Amino acid sequence: MLDAHPFTDPENPFHLHHMGMALAEAALAEDEDEVPVGAVIVSLERQEVIASAHNQREQLCDPTAHAEIVAITQAAAALKSWRLEKCILYVTLEPCPMCAGAIVQARIPVVVYGATDPKAGACHTLYRITDDPRLNHRCQVVAGVEAERCAAMLSGFFAKKRALGKK
Repeated sequence: MLDAHPFTDPENPFHLHHMGMALAEAALAEDEDEVPVGAVIVSLERQEVIASAHNQREQLCDPTAHAEIVAITQAAAALKSWRLEKCILYVTLEPCPMCAGAIVQARIPVVVYGATDPKAGACHTLYRITDDPRLNHRCQVVAGVEAERCAAMLSGFFAKKRALGKK
């Protein structure tokens, strides 16, 4: 097997560390009876986490309150700019079309995600919005970081919901 560039390696310690933080956010979402998806944004320029969020759709009654959208809003406020050109977004689930569109609009150069989303994945699974050459921005995507942990958290959440007879 060829050695991948360290930054594209899903086992890169930097990626594992920050995905762990995103998983902690996902756990907060689950505690709030939200779908357990967490996101963290790291500023490479500042060398620090500038946003961390989790799904809040139920709590805010807002269909756009996905972890990625909330984190992008926080990061833009922290940088006082909508351009997140020197940032990495970590998210426990492959972004949906709405979030992938927001990633492109925010000019985020790197997205790192955990579990694939067979129903709405817009980085690799169903769509490739984040690297569509027809759009004005593309980003590098690193998939599968802590994928098993991310997927287990989601499947456990939905198994509990089914057991309780809820959607």
